[in-house]
Amino acid sequence: MFRGNHPTRVDDKGRLKVPAEFKRVIDEKYAVRFYITSLDGRVAQIYPFEEWERIEQKLAALSNFNPTKKKFLTRTNYWGQAVEMDAQGRLLLPQLLRDSADLKGDVAVLGYLNRLEVQSMEAVRKEVEEPFTADDEKNLDELGI
Repeated sequence: MFRGNHPTRVDDKGRLKVPAEFKRVIDEKYAVRFYITSLDGRVAQIYPFEEWERIEQKLAALSNFNPTKKKFLTRTNYWGQAVEMDAQGRLLLPQLLRDSADLKGDVAVLGYLNRLEVQSMEAVRKEVEEPFTADDEKNLDELGI
């Protein structure tokens, strides 16, 4: 599982150096193929290809007339690309997503169990400065956490 925040850099060519802590998980559990996408153009979601295929299998079982399925696929296809990690442990982020999310220089790479999310350091700082509300605590309690 991917957990924690391990900041790294996106180089001038748009390659993300996968942090060592996450690379260890990848080497133990996954292959070198990934699907990089987004739902909003502000956060890059990096799925090991095996995890992305699980999502696709669930989507394939849904009706093609399901509007949420169509919306999800439109967004993830628009922002998404399949990539392979190179020998130096780098992933080339899609140009369209890099530009939209301002993914250059120092970035935060956050573990979300079965995927990684990449945001600019500034964007993550703004997000974590938002207070954790009583409603948030109630929702976690309802989930048994």
